[in-house]
Amino acid sequence: MEAARDRLVPDVVADGLRVLFCGINPGLMTAATGHHFARPGNRFWPVLHLSGFTPRLLKPSEQDELPSYGLGITNVVARASARADELTAEEYREGGRLLGRKVARLRPGWLAVVGLTAYRAAFDEPKARVGPQERTFGSTRVWVLPNPSGLNAHWTAQTMAQEYARLREAAHGTEAQA
Repeated sequence: MEAARDRLVPDVVADGLRVLFCGINPGLMTAATGHHFARPGNRFWPVLHLSGFTPRLLKPSEQDELPSYGLGITNVVARASARADELTAEEYREGGRLLGRKVARLRPGWLAVVGLTAYRAAFDEPKARVGPQERTFGSTRVWVLPNPSGLNAHWTAQTMAQEYARLREAAHGTEAQA
């Protein structure tokens, strides 16, 4: 897996997505496979389905189906690591700047940052909480979601799915207004 640290994981994106999910950074399994949220204990894919974003449980290898549902995935920091705590404050800040440019170019309805600590570090928002944020990127609204890592014991798959479903409902409301 050491060689995986040097591999870039391609974004799964398209212009005008309903929601662009943004992970912290690729883990080593993600970097090795090229599939986002690939580690077996990661709850992203089950939570995405439980929350109603996808009609069935997708496997990480099926990530390219996401744009057909109006969804995409990127990361705050492109560098792969075994743990997010290996990232530096500067990597988060630079990642936040690059993410802002990416969002301006792609214009999703919502940017969903999957990880409160990552959002706080990338955008210098130390008091941010899970949920919708005041910050916008042009017309793109921002929502912070709990990190689906199996290490995040504060949230169960069910409570995460409830928060993701709140975003899904808001994203559908945004569509209706557009």
